[in-house]
Amino acid sequence: MAASGRKAVSRKHREARGQDGTKVVLATTGEGPNKVVDRKLKGRMKREGALDREAAKNAAGVEFWLNTHDHGELAPENELEKTWRLKQEEVASLVEVGAASKRFDLKLEDHGPYACNYSRDGRWLLLGGKRGHLAMLDWQRHKVVCEVQVKEAVRDVCFLHNSVFFAAAQKKQVYVYDKRGIEVHCMKEHRDVEKLTFLPQHFLLASVGAQGILRYQDTSTGEIVAMHRTKLGPCKAMCRNPFNGVVLCGHAGGTITMWSPNMTVPLVKMLCHRGPVNSLAVDQSGRYLVTIGSDKQMKVWDVRTYKLLHAYFCSAPAKSVEISQRGLVGISWGSRVQVWKDALHVKAKAPYMNHQQDSGYIRQVSFCPYEDVLGIGHERGFSSILVPGAGEPNYDSFVANPYQTRKERREHEVHALLDKLQPDTIVLNPQAVGNLKLDPKEIVAQKKQEQRAAIQSRTTKQREKNEAKNKMKGKNKPTKRHRKKQMNVIRDQKEALQELVKRKDRDNRESKIGEDVPSSLKRFY
Repeated sequence: MAASGRKAVSRKHREARGQDGTKVVLATTGEGPNKVVDRKLKGRMKREGALDREAAKNAAGVEFWLNTHDHGELAPENELEKTWRLKQEEVASLVEVGAASKRFDLKLEDHGPYACNYSRDGRWLLLGGKRGHLAMLDWQRHKVVCEVQVKEAVRDVCFLHNSVFFAAAQKKQVYVYDKRGIEVHCMKEHRDVEKLTFLPQHFLLASVGAQGILRYQDTSTGEIVAMHRTKLGPCKAMCRNPFNGVVLCGHAGGTITMWSPNMTVPLVKMLCHRGPVNSLAVDQSGRYLVTIGSDKQMKVWDVRTYKLLHAYFCSAPAKSVEISQRGLVGISWGSRVQVWKDALHVKAKAPYMNHQQDSGYIRQVSFCPYEDVLGIGHERGFSSILVPGAGEPNYDSFVANPYQTRKERREHEVHALLDKLQPDTIVLNPQAVGNLKLDPKEIVAQKKQEQRAAIQSRTTKQREKNEAKNKMKGKNKPTKRHRKKQMNVIRDQKEALQELVKRKDRDNRESKIGEDVPSSLKRFY
């Protein structure tokens, strides 16, 4: 009976226990947190559901941006329009204001020509002038971080494991500076260096120069890991393979060599040009190698098969080449810069972009990571031009984060040191490390037979030698103990035991033939 003025409501409930062991009463009708009677559990389920929905929404958004194929590029409206005819003023007028501000010129006429290098996250820019000018900039904010005059020629510059330290190959030796422009270390072993490159996963700084000696130095310990003599004369071209960490050197005889710290001879030696190799570059996947030489040729090679894929003709000997994250190839000769698109896996018919620099001789070109920007170091300073579709639009914050704070940078440095790879891991095929290559069964059986015959021969010789000894009289018999020690009873009887086991197995198999036969007929089997 229900009380007067109230409706009788009958509900069936069931009991359950949560993860913490508390008793929970759930309604049998309906599902979800709204039907839960326990308020504490109901609130927790609502919070967890909201977090799950938010995580699914964020994952869907990330997947959408990662899978998009529209990375931004120049596209002609018809066949008569050519993208290489567009000038930088027209490109800057077509993009947004933020992207257009990334095109600028730095006039430094008294210290050029300049070598340039971007940090791994693409935020910092390092400049080194031929007349001793060093500068580090936050180029997106147009802010100078440090500036120093070393009063001697700077041949190449390179960032180390982060943007705090950088190395400069000066006239005699290599020096390490911090972001304040203070000299931290002098590498006296690196002399007459022309090119520098840094291996971030191994913390190795590689250098090569007029002496033709390739040196590896561990920047975390300060020790020289390896020093190889190329025996091919002065070397003015060098790069690293991002896929496996192998260092490639271009020599005056038109040859290219690939080196590893744990090998005193080159891993691969290729004849690529009929004249000196001026510059070379490897793409991010480690599959394609682009070389330029004094024979006015730009060649694309397959690193896996070491075969020539394509060859392009230049109107003059090119001096610098670089490959962007999206596979665009930028080359320079004289005061001209060309950018080629889809020129690696197929033969391109025309360049993607063409730029004429009015500042004289171009020394080096470099693509900025995660940005559609190409840096040009020339005789009168530095210029930044826009190249749509050059950079990777999505960055991984665990690899390179352009917006990391000081605390995040320190944490990243600690993790990088803990995950540091040893120089012995630098091989041509890093995926083969740890794999076991088994011999065929025939070869394994042959090796076992040869080993068994060698053991039997050694045992027979030892027995003959023991039998030839003179026997001693008396209770003390050391020769008998020695003979027993030499005669391995287990080894002598091993083959006999194996034959006995095989015979028993064969008899057991033969005896099982008539198991399903009546006992009166088993005598016939």
